[in-house]
Amino acid sequence: MKFMQAELVALDVEANTPEDAIRAAGELLAEAGVADRSYTEAMVESYRQKGPYFVLAPGIALPHAKADSGVNEASVSFVRLKQPVRFGHASNDPVDLVFALGSSSSADHIAMLRKLTLLLNDPANIATLRKAGKPEDIQALLV
Repeated sequence: MKFMQAELVALDVEANTPEDAIRAAGELLAEAGVADRSYTEAMVESYRQKGPYFVLAPGIALPHAKADSGVNEASVSFVRLKQPVRFGHASNDPVDLVFALGSSSSADHIAMLRKLTLLLNDPANIATLRKAGKPEDIQALLV
Protein backbone atom coordinates (compact mmCIF):
# COMPACT_ATOMS: atom_id res chain seq x y z
CA MET A 1 0.00 0.00 0.00
CA LYS A 2 1.27 3.47 -0.92
CA PHE A 3 -0.24 6.23 1.19
CA MET A 4 0.78 9.78 0.30
CA GLN A 5 4.52 9.10 -0.05
CA ALA A 6 6.48 12.11 -1.32
CA GLU A 7 6.10 11.02 -4.97
CA LEU A 8 2.32 10.89 -4.45
CA VAL A 9 2.09 14.49 -3.20
CA ALA A 10 1.88 17.69 -5.26
CA LEU A 11 1.43 21.13 -3.72
CA ASP A 12 -0.04 24.31 -5.19
CA VAL A 13 -1.22 22.67 -8.40
CA GLU A 14 -3.03 24.82 -10.95
CA ALA A 15 -6.49 23.47 -11.82
CA ASN A 16 -9.36 25.36 -13.43
CA THR A 17 -11.98 22.61 -13.34
CA PRO A 18 -12.85 19.60 -11.20
CA GLU A 19 -11.61 17.40 -14.05
CA ASP A 20 -8.22 19.16 -13.97
CA ALA A 21 -7.98 18.57 -10.21
CA ILE A 22 -8.93 14.90 -10.52
CA ARG A 23 -6.45 14.42 -13.36
CA ALA A 24 -3.65 16.02 -11.33
CA ALA A 25 -4.23 13.58 -8.46
CA GLY A 26 -4.63 10.64 -10.84
CA GLU A 27 -1.46 11.51 -12.73
CA LEU A 28 0.52 11.11 -9.50
CA LEU A 29 -0.83 7.55 -9.19
CA ALA A 30 0.07 6.82 -12.82
CA GLU A 31 3.58 8.28 -12.55
CA ALA A 32 4.22 6.13 -9.47
CA GLY A 33 3.03 3.04 -11.35
CA VAL A 34 0.31 2.23 -8.82
CA ALA A 35 -2.50 2.89 -11.31
CA ASP A 36 -2.88 3.15 -15.07
CA ARG A 37 -3.87 6.39 -16.78
CA SER A 38 -7.18 4.69 -17.60
CA TYR A 39 -7.95 4.89 -13.87
CA THR A 40 -7.61 8.68 -13.94
CA GLU A 41 -10.10 8.87 -16.79
CA ALA A 42 -12.43 6.48 -14.92
CA MET A 43 -12.37 8.88 -11.92
CA VAL A 44 -13.19 11.81 -14.23
CA GLU A 45 -16.01 9.83 -15.84
CA SER A 46 -17.38 8.87 -12.42
CA TYR A 47 -17.49 12.55 -11.47
CA ARG A 48 -19.25 13.42 -14.74
CA GLN A 49 -21.86 10.70 -14.25
CA LYS A 50 -22.46 10.88 -10.50
CA GLY A 51 -21.53 14.44 -9.58
CA PRO A 52 -19.53 15.61 -6.56
CA TYR A 53 -20.60 12.81 -4.17
CA PHE A 54 -16.94 12.36 -3.14
CA VAL A 55 -16.60 15.94 -1.81
CA LEU A 56 -16.79 14.62 1.73
CA ALA A 57 -16.07 17.66 3.88
CA PRO A 58 -15.55 21.39 3.36
CA GLY A 59 -12.72 21.79 0.85
CA ILE A 60 -11.92 18.06 0.68
CA ALA A 61 -12.51 15.73 -2.29
CA LEU A 62 -11.76 12.02 -2.52
CA PRO A 63 -12.19 10.98 -6.16
CA HIS A 64 -12.04 7.27 -6.94
CA ALA A 65 -13.35 4.69 -9.38
CA LYS A 66 -13.75 0.92 -9.54
CA ALA A 67 -10.60 -1.13 -8.95
CA ASP A 68 -10.96 -2.88 -12.30
CA SER A 69 -10.46 0.50 -14.00
CA GLY A 70 -6.69 0.15 -13.76
CA VAL A 71 -5.46 0.04 -10.16
CA ASN A 72 -2.20 -1.89 -9.72
CA GLU A 73 -1.64 -1.28 -6.01
CA ALA A 74 -3.68 0.20 -3.16
CA SER A 75 -2.71 3.85 -2.99
CA VAL A 76 -3.67 7.41 -2.07
CA SER A 77 -2.25 10.52 -3.73
CA PHE A 78 -2.68 14.08 -2.48
CA VAL A 79 -2.92 17.32 -4.43
CA ARG A 80 -3.26 20.73 -2.81
CA LEU A 81 -4.72 23.15 -5.30
CA LYS A 82 -3.22 26.62 -5.67
CA GLN A 83 -6.72 28.07 -6.00
CA PRO A 84 -9.86 26.26 -4.79
CA VAL A 85 -12.15 24.78 -7.45
CA ARG A 86 -15.94 24.47 -7.33
CA PHE A 87 -17.02 20.84 -7.81
CA GLY A 88 -20.74 21.62 -7.55
CA HIS A 89 -21.27 20.35 -4.00
CA ALA A 90 -24.03 22.19 -2.13
CA SER A 91 -22.18 22.66 1.16
CA ASN A 92 -18.53 21.55 0.80
CA ASP A 93 -17.35 23.70 -2.14
CA PRO A 94 -14.88 25.02 -3.08
CA VAL A 95 -12.27 22.22 -2.91
CA ASP A 96 -8.56 22.77 -2.30
CA LEU A 97 -7.48 19.33 -0.99
CA VAL A 98 -7.82 16.37 -3.39
CA PHE A 99 -7.02 12.79 -2.38
CA ALA A 100 -7.18 10.23 -5.22
CA LEU A 101 -7.93 6.78 -3.84
CA GLY A 102 -6.96 3.71 -5.82
CA SER A 103 -7.89 0.38 -4.27
CA SER A 104 -7.44 -3.10 -5.65
CA SER A 105 -9.98 -4.72 -3.30
CA SER A 106 -12.78 -3.71 -0.96
CA ALA A 107 -10.56 -4.59 2.04
CA ASP A 108 -7.88 -2.20 0.72
CA HIS A 109 -10.53 0.43 0.08
CA ILE A 110 -11.79 0.23 3.67
CA ALA A 111 -8.26 0.21 5.14
CA MET A 112 -7.24 3.32 3.18
CA LEU A 113 -10.48 5.14 3.97
CA ARG A 114 -9.96 4.38 7.66
CA LYS A 115 -6.39 5.73 7.53
CA LEU A 116 -7.48 8.84 5.63
CA THR A 117 -10.41 9.43 8.00
CA LEU A 118 -8.11 9.28 11.02
CA LEU A 119 -5.80 11.81 9.36
CA LEU A 120 -8.61 14.19 8.36
CA ASN A 121 -10.52 13.98 11.65
CA ASP A 122 -7.84 16.14 13.29
CA PRO A 123 -8.23 19.84 12.35
CA ALA A 124 -4.51 20.38 13.04
CA ASN A 125 -3.67 17.85 10.31
CA ILE A 126 -5.93 19.64 7.83
CA ALA A 127 -4.23 22.93 8.71
CA THR A 128 -0.83 21.31 8.07
CA LEU A 129 -2.02 19.98 4.70
CA ARG A 130 -3.12 23.49 3.75
CA LYS A 131 0.10 25.25 4.73
CA ALA A 132 2.83 22.63 4.14
CA GLY A 133 5.81 24.03 2.25
CA LYS A 134 7.03 20.71 0.83
CA PRO A 135 5.86 17.06 0.60
CA GLU A 136 8.16 16.12 3.48
CA ASP A 137 6.11 18.35 5.81
CA ILE A 138 3.15 16.10 5.06
CA GLN A 139 5.17 12.92 5.64
CA ALA A 140 5.56 13.98 9.28
CA LEU A 141 1.78 13.60 9.73
CA LEU A 142 1.85 10.01 8.55
CA VAL A 143 4.23 8.44 11.07
